[in-house]
Amino acid sequence: MASIDELLQNTAFTVADRSKVTFLPDPPRQPRKYTFISVDDHIVEPPDAFDGRMPAKFAEQTPRVVERDGSHVWIYDGKEFPNVGFNAVVGRPVDEYSMEPSRFDDMRRGSWDIHERIKDMDLSGVYASLCFPSFLPGFAGQRLQLSTKDTELALAATRAWNDWNIEAWSGAYPDRMIPCQLPYFLDPEVGAREIYRNAERGFKAVTFTEAPHLLGMPSLHTGHWDPIMRACEETGAVINLHIGSSGTSPSTAPDAPPDVVGVLFFGYSMFSAVDWLYSRIPVRFPDIKIVLSEGGIGWVPGLVDRLNHMLSYHQMYGTWQGIELTPAEVLLRNFYFCAVEDPSSFALRDVIGVDHIFLEQDYPHCDSTWPHTQRTIEEEIGGLPEADVRKMTWENASRVYRHPVPPAVQADPDAY
Repeated sequence: MASIDELLQNTAFTVADRSKVTFLPDPPRQPRKYTFISVDDHIVEPPDAFDGRMPAKFAEQTPRVVERDGSHVWIYDGKEFPNVGFNAVVGRPVDEYSMEPSRFDDMRRGSWDIHERIKDMDLSGVYASLCFPSFLPGFAGQRLQLSTKDTELALAATRAWNDWNIEAWSGAYPDRMIPCQLPYFLDPEVGAREIYRNAERGFKAVTFTEAPHLLGMPSLHTGHWDPIMRACEETGAVINLHIGSSGTSPSTAPDAPPDVVGVLFFGYSMFSAVDWLYSRIPVRFPDIKIVLSEGGIGWVPGLVDRLNHMLSYHQMYGTWQGIELTPAEVLLRNFYFCAVEDPSSFALRDVIGVDHIFLEQDYPHCDSTWPHTQRTIEEEIGGLPEADVRKMTWENASRVYRHPVPPAVQADPDAY
């Protein structure tokens, strides 16, 4: 495994010229041939995200942005977090791509400004979007909680991020944004209460870590997380396991080139699918919905085959004793899979379950299909049956995340 934090500190990770900042001209707006809900985009938290949202006693520890040696850095509880942009590189030439930018003015404004984000969604033909956090919180909010020893501060910062999201980000365009909350990890009972509270405020999803044990917390196999899982099942909050939310990525030899991490990045979705499956969380909570975000779909048929193969001797292990459904059946019932660019995999959509496939744009990261998202959809699935295309482009996401699409947009994807 490779530590993502260590990768970020490795200035040789890319050959990008960090002295250059070039913004390409705005692309022409793409007509929306397909109604499209992207279930994986990212927010770069703006400098004022926490302003006025933390208790007064935490004024000195509240996350804030300062300038250091020409770069913007976050300060939180006395610690510096230098990466404000985390691969927010859309709209710039590929030879400038890196794990930064280090300044807000070095990234496309739609990365952190909700009004500009909506404009960029319109440019690439995205009707609605679910957004994950960026570097300061971590993809699952873990950095706000594990980088301080003050559990009360950790809870306040998590609540402040969620308040900002529902008020200023998702709440600014409720028809275009699907609210996704940060969980509170440090006490599952408190975390469960937050899930219930946030459900009443309109949150439809929660981003969770794919592997809590890699963050120094109890594993999925302990039952430790059951209060949160129960709250998610009872409120319908969709659990999103974003790739890299464990703070690690699959890798090989320590001296392997950085491309190896890039190629294998999807692999942790397969690992986490197996880990969550055999934790039996989806057995204890049969109505829970688990989304493997940004992991692709090409590996799913192979995993289904492997799970079915093991049925011939799974009694040897005893893990699945007394469970009516097979592991593959539970996988295909409770898990959902996200495609960015997986052109050869859609031929096996019936093995995966066409009702369990989402598409994503991954704005503003280097994997993003922005600004040619509509063209990519056309090239990859445009020739498939219309009913299947509708499911994968928006119907599945609308149903699972309970985010309605207006009849006018259903009838005419380019309607506003």
